[in-house]
Amino acid sequence: MLSAAQDERRSVGVASPAQYSERLGVTRLILTEFRNYRSARIDGPPELIVLTGPNGAGKTNLLEALSLLSPGRGLRNARLGELDRRDDSGADTNAGWAVAATVATRRGPVAIGTGRAPDGAGLHPAGVTRGERRLVRIDGEPAKGQAALAERLGVLWLTPAMDRLFVEGPGGRRRLMDRFVLGVDPAHAGRVARYEQALRERARLLRDRIDDPSWLGALEEIMAAEGIAVAAARRDAIEQLDRVCRDAGGAFPRARLRLIGAAEDWLRDMPALAAEERLRAALRDARGADALTGGAAVGPHRSDLAVVHADKGVAADIASTGEQKALLIAIMLAQAELQRRVRGEPPLLLLDEVAAHLDGVRRIALFSILAGRDAQAWITGTDAQLFAPLAGAARFLSVRDGTLSDTAI
Repeated sequence: MLSAAQDERRSVGVASPAQYSERLGVTRLILTEFRNYRSARIDGPPELIVLTGPNGAGKTNLLEALSLLSPGRGLRNARLGELDRRDDSGADTNAGWAVAATVATRRGPVAIGTGRAPDGAGLHPAGVTRGERRLVRIDGEPAKGQAALAERLGVLWLTPAMDRLFVEGPGGRRRLMDRFVLGVDPAHAGRVARYEQALRERARLLRDRIDDPSWLGALEEIMAAEGIAVAAARRDAIEQLDRVCRDAGGAFPRARLRLIGAAEDWLRDMPALAAEERLRAALRDARGADALTGGAAVGPHRSDLAVVHADKGVAADIASTGEQKALLIAIMLAQAELQRRVRGEPPLLLLDEVAAHLDGVRRIALFSILAGRDAQAWITGTDAQLFAPLAGAARFLSVRDGTLSDTAI
C-alpha cells in the first residue's frame, strides 16, 4: 500500500528520479572548519537532496559550500575570512576552511578542492596549500585560477535574498547576468575580473589626484577592451536565454529578458572595435567628473537586466511577490536548459527555501521537474512535510547544529 506521500506523488505526477548512473552531481562532499561545520561528510549517488531543519542549523551554509565549486564568492558573496568557523564565543577560529567534492560529470568524475588556509598549519583535506587567498585544486593539481572551476562544472542557485532581485538596485541583477554568462562561457569570469581590477585602479588614481595620462590611458585601454568583451558576452548569452524563456511552457510564467546599457547599445549600432574606441574616449573625457564621483560613469559595470512577465505583459518589478518568485524559477530553469544545450551537460542547482511564495500547483510542478532532471539539485526548507511529494524521489537529510543525518519522510 502506498504511503500518503507516495499517493500524493503519484496523483500530482512527480517524476520518477533520474537514474543515478546518468545523473550528474556531487557524489562526495567534505567540509572542514566551514561556517558552523567543524567537519561534515556526505557520500552517495548524485540523488536529489532535500535538507531540512530549523533556522540557523546550517542548511544554507551547506549550499554555500557547494556554490564555491564555481568561481566567485558563492551564493552569499562572502569574503574568504567570513567563511571560517567560529567557536562557541563567536570568535574566529582562524583555522582556515576547506571544501572538497567529487562530482560525476559527462567526462567522468572530477575532484575539486578549494579553501582558505592561514600560513603554517599544514594541508586541508581539500588538498589546498596555505595562504590568504582562495586556492583551488582540480584532480589533485593546482588550478591557475577560479575560472578553471567554470570549465568543469556549472552551478546555479536561488536564495531568499534574491526574492527582491527585481525591485532592488541593479547590482544583484548584474551578478545574476554574469552567473548566467559564466554557465555558457567559462572565460567570462576572467574578463570581468580584469575589467573590475582596471576600474578600481583607475578610480584610485583619480581619487588620489594622480594625473598620469600614460597610466590612466593604459588602464582605460584595458577597460575598453575587456568592457566591450564583457558586454558582448552578456548580450549573446541573454539573447540566447531570452529565446529559451520565450519558448518555455508549463506551470511557470514565460519571462522576456533585455539588457540595458550604453555599451550594449553601441554593440547593436557598430562593430566591436568601434565600440571599444567609443568607450575608451568616453572614459578619457570623463576623468574630471569621475574623480569627483568615484568609479566611472560609463561601462558594463552600469548595465542592467530588464525582465517582463510575458504572459501578462507587465514588468517584473510590479508583479506580485509570488509571480516574481515564479519568474526567477522560470529563468533559472531556462538557464539550466541553455547550459545543457551549449555545454552538453546541465548545471548543479542549489535552491534555498525555494518553496516559499509558491502555490501548491507550482510547488508540485517544480518538484516534478527537479526529480526528473539528469543533474542533481539540493533543496532546503524548515518543514520536511512540505517536501513529502518527493518521498522516494530524493534523499532527505536532517540538519541540526552543523550535523547531518539521514531521515525518512
